[in-house]
Amino acid sequence: MTLRLGLGLPQMPQYDPAHAVRYVARAAEETGFDSVWVFERTVFPREPLEGLYGMPGVPWPGVYRHCADPLVTLALAAAVTDRVRLGSSVLVSGLHAPFPLARTLATLDAASGGRVVAGLGTGWSRDEYRAAGVTAYADRGAQLDELLDVCAAVWGPDPVAYRGRWTEIAPAAVGPKPARPVPVYLAAGGGRALDRVARRADGWLPAQLAGPRLASGLRRLAEAAERHGRAAGDLDVSLRVGVELTRGPLPEAGRRPYSGSPEQVLADLAGAAEAGAGEVLVDLQTHCRDGKELADRAAELYGRIRSAGL
Repeated sequence: MTLRLGLGLPQMPQYDPAHAVRYVARAAEETGFDSVWVFERTVFPREPLEGLYGMPGVPWPGVYRHCADPLVTLALAAAVTDRVRLGSSVLVSGLHAPFPLARTLATLDAASGGRVVAGLGTGWSRDEYRAAGVTAYADRGAQLDELLDVCAAVWGPDPVAYRGRWTEIAPAAVGPKPARPVPVYLAAGGGRALDRVARRADGWLPAQLAGPRLASGLRRLAEAAERHGRAAGDLDVSLRVGVELTRGPLPEAGRRPYSGSPEQVLADLAGAAEAGAGEVLVDLQTHCRDGKELADRAAELYGRIRSAGL
């Protein structure tokens, strides 16, 4: 089976949001990519409450100083494409009130002809939760569960009715409805989050995992799915990777996955496919200067991947 390929849309400071998103989205579809994706970062604190990904002392990268809104970015991409799926990897659930987010995703799906993939996660930044003022960081897991309930209600038949901790919908008509059931993918590293994927999701959104670590995660996910009466094959796997291509090969000792020469990156991608990834979302935007360079590098990498038989 051919590996499905997605491309990260430009959201970082060097890209002009008036032009780059539409240019790259059109180019991705013309090149042959199966999907385009966004991520979410909302603030760049001068003195963060924690380091990158919650790791003490690890600085946030400068590219997080400016990240275009993910839902606006997807809407721009939807307007200039006809085929590619429109995904988020990920929207941070606790930064959004459940009911408005469910309606926005439904509207985007209806407007795009049924192309949305709702990729959600709980995030890791206390600063972002504090700035959003929607959910306490300690409640992030419970709020994601409620968001999933609200989405199921809002996307289902009228009358919609729901009562939870953050949301109360008296019986009402709520539209527009999605063009089809919107698939929900969830990010998770393990524990309760991975169990939630097994119980409630259509797919898993791991990030930056090389083949052996991805295979290990998939084994744990399969075990969790079995506990809930599901087969591992019921869950899609869309792996997001930041790709950094170099002119020559990097020493294998200490090399980050998906960095190095094209041959090294292709070997990493082959390992991910062998481990069980159905789709790989390649993100090249960090190391490109503008939309044209991003589109050109993406097309070159796409050609290399397909020529390698992946």
